[in-house]
Amino acid sequence: MSPASARSASEPSSSFPPPAVTPAQATSLRADLAESGWGVEAVAALLGEAADAALRREIRLPALRAVRAALAAGSAPSPVAVLTALFMLGEPVPATALDAALPRTAAAGAAAIGLVGEPDGAGYVRARVDLRPHEAVDDAGEVRWWVASDLGELVTGRALAPDHVLGVGGAGLTLAGLTPRTPVHAALDLGCGCGIQTLYLLRHAEYVVATDISARALAFTAFNAALAGVSVAGAPDVGTESVAGSESGSDSGAGRLELLRGSLLEPVAGRRFDLIVSNPPFVITPPAVREAGLPLMEYRDAGGPILPGLVTGLGEHLEPGATAVMLGNWEHRGTASWREVVAAWLPEGLDAWILERELQDPVEYATMWLRDGGLTPERDPEAFDAALEAWIDDFEARDVRGVGFGYLIVHRPRRPREPWRLLEEVTTSGQGVLGPHVAEVLEVRERLAGLDDEAVADLRPLLAPDVTEERHLIPGAAEPTVILLRQGGGLGRTLQASTAVAALAGVADGELSVGQVASAIAALSELNAADAAALRAEMVEATRHLLTTGFLRPGK
Repeated sequence: MSPASARSASEPSSSFPPPAVTPAQATSLRADLAESGWGVEAVAALLGEAADAALRREIRLPALRAVRAALAAGSAPSPVAVLTALFMLGEPVPATALDAALPRTAAAGAAAIGLVGEPDGAGYVRARVDLRPHEAVDDAGEVRWWVASDLGELVTGRALAPDHVLGVGGAGLTLAGLTPRTPVHAALDLGCGCGIQTLYLLRHAEYVVATDISARALAFTAFNAALAGVSVAGAPDVGTESVAGSESGSDSGAGRLELLRGSLLEPVAGRRFDLIVSNPPFVITPPAVREAGLPLMEYRDAGGPILPGLVTGLGEHLEPGATAVMLGNWEHRGTASWREVVAAWLPEGLDAWILERELQDPVEYATMWLRDGGLTPERDPEAFDAALEAWIDDFEARDVRGVGFGYLIVHRPRRPREPWRLLEEVTTSGQGVLGPHVAEVLEVRERLAGLDDEAVADLRPLLAPDVTEERHLIPGAAEPTVILLRQGGGLGRTLQASTAVAALAGVADGELSVGQVASAIAALSELNAADAAALRAEMVEATRHLLTTGFLRPGK
């Protein structure tokens, strides 16, 4: 097979219509992809460790070398090599090779769907979309999908178009991992993009609404849902406001997916949900930056600060006991506290857990988003410098010292009560996804909100199975100088514990109450009544903290 290595001048990704598929076409394509063996592990094996890692860093050449070698190795290249070359790396492949890789769909069917163009004079086809496997394991079992999005600048060699539909990236995976997977009735994917959050929501929600301001994004979501086994009645275009669908082969799944076009919460006015997830367009691109040549990207740029209004508006759309999970950023201005700024966004009566996971300086932040949009100093140094300078000027004028990135988790109590608010900086991470930890924390806090100190003292907690203890002693000393409790999962927190708190953790097996442990320690230490009462209060307060951070579980 000829490598056909030279890339022709590529059009912006939005120059091609989004793919559209009938239920029959989706069924055939899904069967072809499943039988092809084209999965995450197969791609990694094809590319090799170094090339696979380089591709994840957006370095294309090593992967190209690997697939070209595989395509040239024989007259009948593997479907994995053909599909990886075509859809992930943008290499043209013979139509006959695509026929063999996707025998039911074939090149003609792929062209009819909008995945590839028509064969050129030499019989080669080029991808019109980025299509790649996505695999994961969650509480509902194994996930195996193929997700389409617009071709990226790594393939096109050009800056992204304003209506570019992003594929499954780091932020999308972060949000998917952060989201609790507790079964719910109705869920909302706010700003669905390519639809990856929608696909995950369909695994544990009876009904899902996905919204986006972009008709192109809704079309990709409709396609990806159909390819994953959700039959969608048509693909939304500029004039289409909603699309309903159901899981194929499920009599009870009719109407499980609804796609709505509109800005932020406007399409769901008056409606409430049990779960809302969103990676909103939170990037604030100053007008001067746009004037310097950086267009607004629909998937990330709001053109102004939207998070304050969006977060505030969430309260009208959450059912009792419901949760909203979002990604976002916020500015650190002068000497002001970012916590005060973000706290002002929070709706009345709702619990909130805000975590700052990373802090970037202004230049780092601006450079990241310039590169994200395909504007690089290597490709266009003059335009890059002009845009960067405009961004820095804006930050300096408003005294922005840094930008925090993190998570916003908002929860409506099941019953009216005084809400709890926690805004913290946590940069550590434990093993595994955070969704189960978030669900556990919210459930524990809901329970503790109704318990006074005596009720907490009556709890019989259990030590979480991922917690370990670390003791530091001066050589020859009988007692440790430092006792650390370490969390293996969740946020991977480390807690310095007193001897009494460490003792509580050590005996937390669900049999002894907090009050019993406190009384035993007081007796062994021969404390007077006042000191014993102080110890009991300390251990009750420590129990609340250990429960809400995941070191302990409530038990009975």
